[in-house]
Amino acid sequence: MQSGVWALQPLADMTATEFRDWQTLLEERTGVVLNERRRAFLQTNLSARMRELGVAEYAAYYRQVTDGPRGAVEWSTLLDRLTVQETRFFRHRPSFDVLESYLSERLQQGMSQPWELWSVGCASGEEPYSLAISAAEVLREADTPDFYGVTGTDISLNALRKAREGDYTARRLELLDEELCQRYFVAQGEGHFKVVSTLAGRVCCARLNVMELAKAPMTGMDVIFCQNLLIYFRRWRRREILNHLAERLVPGGLLVVGVGEVAGWQHPELIPVADERVLAFTRKG
Repeated sequence: MQSGVWALQPLADMTATEFRDWQTLLEERTGVVLNERRRAFLQTNLSARMRELGVAEYAAYYRQVTDGPRGAVEWSTLLDRLTVQETRFFRHRPSFDVLESYLSERLQQGMSQPWELWSVGCASGEEPYSLAISAAEVLREADTPDFYGVTGTDISLNALRKAREGDYTARRLELLDEELCQRYFVAQGEGHFKVVSTLAGRVCCARLNVMELAKAPMTGMDVIFCQNLLIYFRRWRRREILNHLAERLVPGGLLVVGVGEVAGWQHPELIPVADERVLAFTRKG
């Protein structure tokens, strides 16, 4: 059968054993849990990549993905298909209201060194650039308007490439005020907008697997955002991730988590922010 014709043929459904194998592999390597409701999502994305490679069986593709250095390269490619990258600027506005209020208070207290902000699971960059816009707005009238830096981390190399490009469709900016759009973006034509160079220069994006936070170089962070990420992990791992993040805050630092992503978590060094619209904490001291 010609490959072009074969590519049009539907792949067979995954067996229960094959689904468990892929579930286990994904959780072991990324911590992400795919339940039965997301089986179709997994099968669709696997089969799309398998057609590109001309692989007809899930088990054969599994062996390919787990086979040494070549497998590592293919795994990185597949991971881009399996990670959710749909987001927008200022996706949860109350979180950024809390951030800007917090930074304004910090500014009034005086600044001895630049603010360090971190977006964990930054996807295609909308969140770290949103953090940068918030910091830039708070510092606009200050003597040091560029006295901040933002780090965005994600496991997907493709998402990080998009983040570094800083080019977005109008739909991604739909929650942004017109004034901010004009200040921080340049129209590119065909409904695209590019982050201005002065803002892009304050944002750095790097690859990081949250399963390896213990080895992450980020320390002394003033602000950490971890939103729309923890929902993909088991409850015990969510707490483990948050504990690692809490340790990387400076005294008085702010941690913002997605509302409803974790319940009952406490840390001896963190104090909940008194705002029912958000799930956020500040570090003692």
